Amino acid sequence: MSDSTVTQPEGREQQTLPRTVTSEGGRRLLGRLRSPRRPRLWFEILLIAVSYWTYSLIRNAVPEQKAQALRNADWIWRTEHRLGVAVEESVNHAVNSVSWLIIGMNYYYATLHFVVTLGVLVWLFRSHPGRYAAARLALFATTGVALLGYYLFPLAPPRLMNGGRFVDTVTVHHTWGSMASGDLKHMSNQYAAMPSMHIGWSLWCGLTIFALASVPWVRVLGLLYPAATLLVIVSTANHFWLDAVGGALCLAFGLTLSRGWYGAWPYGLPRRPTATAPPRCTAAAERRSGGEKGTDGGTDGPRTTETRKQPHG
Repeated sequence: MSDSTVTQPEGREQQTLPRTVTSEGGRRLLGRLRSPRRPRLWFEILLIAVSYWTYSLIRNAVPEQKAQALRNADWIWRTEHRLGVAVEESVNHAVNSVSWLIIGMNYYYATLHFVVTLGVLVWLFRSHPGRYAAARLALFATTGVALLGYYLFPLAPPRLMNGGRFVDTVTVHHTWGSMASGDLKHMSNQYAAMPSMHIGWSLWCGLTIFALASVPWVRVLGLLYPAATLLVIVSTANHFWLDAVGGALCLAFGLTLSRGWYGAWPYGLPRRPTATAPPRCTAAAERRSGGEKGTDGGTDGPRTTETRKQPHG
């Protein structure tokens, strides 16, 4: 037996460990933030309440630029006529001629906007916790970007147009509870019609139900809900149909933002939360951590000069 010395290059020891640790910690933190986790009930209730209060406060704080809003409404109406799609007035008068139908639509407009959206959020929270955060982010981003529309493009609804022949169905039929009539109209900005969040929210609900529901007829109802909402907002003269296009574009932004953050569409994520960090990130972190410590198991971590005894001959 004889001793032989195996020497590893000592230059490999020169590593900027603080930078590695810092960057690794940043990756892990980002991984945790981007990984769906089980939502907490108290936090979600507080978040939704504060977010909607903030949204309403900002929306109603946008100056009611009545003159500009009326000019914008006239411009949209003329544009729709040039395009041959100005059907809102005909639909408004036709549906208004059936009292029970238009009254039902008035209550639909005033209530389902909130009831269905909250119902879908609760369903996601209980049955699809792994997808809840991503879907909620898409909804919140949709609502947030709509505020830019209210500020940059004030718009009067058809029922408030000067010289228009639209029927204000809420006023005519004395519908209770609408934010567009009575004393309640002073609590809401009446000239923030573009984009339509009735459409933005109903599309979000419809897509969520269609993508995740297991019962076929429920999935069909999911598709019918935004279609029915479009008919309602036009029939009640609360929106031009182009406002609905604006709502759909806001939802497209919200879904794209959610996909960019979570790395997948909300409906493509696992139904249940799986881990606090993406497996890819975790595996990479373990490899780097093992290498830095010089552990065995196939890592190529730095080694100091060492002397080992090897069998001779």
